[in-house]
Amino acid sequence: MAAALVAFATAIAAGPALAQSPNLVAGTWRIVSATAEADGEISHPYGHEPRGKLVFTQDFHFVEFMYDPAIPKVKSNERGKGTDEENRAILAGSFALYGRYTVDAAGVFSGNKVEGSSFPNWVSNVRTTKELTMTVEGNRMTEDFQRPGGAKVTIIWERYQ
Repeated sequence: MAAALVAFATAIAAGPALAQSPNLVAGTWRIVSATAEADGEISHPYGHEPRGKLVFTQDFHFVEFMYDPAIPKVKSNERGKGTDEENRAILAGSFALYGRYTVDAAGVFSGNKVEGSSFPNWVSNVRTTKELTMTVEGNRMTEDFQRPGGAKVTIIWERYQ
């Protein structure tokens, strides 16, 4: 973990040099699909028709938000006053995070640091390509993430034109 932090800090410090690379992930992406596989079972954490955006800025910040559009509205119509069941559905069916990211000399995603998240356990986490990859092919990007608990998450993104 310490080595990952040092590598990430070094890459962030080298930001101006990295800015000269072709940065393949920079831009705005919309979610196409999301699956999680654990113990041979495949689930759809944000539903079968997920919604969301992922933005990678040229100055190496990112913001990601995903949700299941089938999450029922909160009956009280007041944020923070949902029932336990409503709150569980919201937490299970939506996710947001932001932070900083790096690319290598070829412009390929090489890691990120989470600065804020709707799941507080992930704040300050550093992810290298060991846990998280972003593979760009044309206007499609595949995000593969190995959760600490063992599940593998695959998200397909499409670049906004």
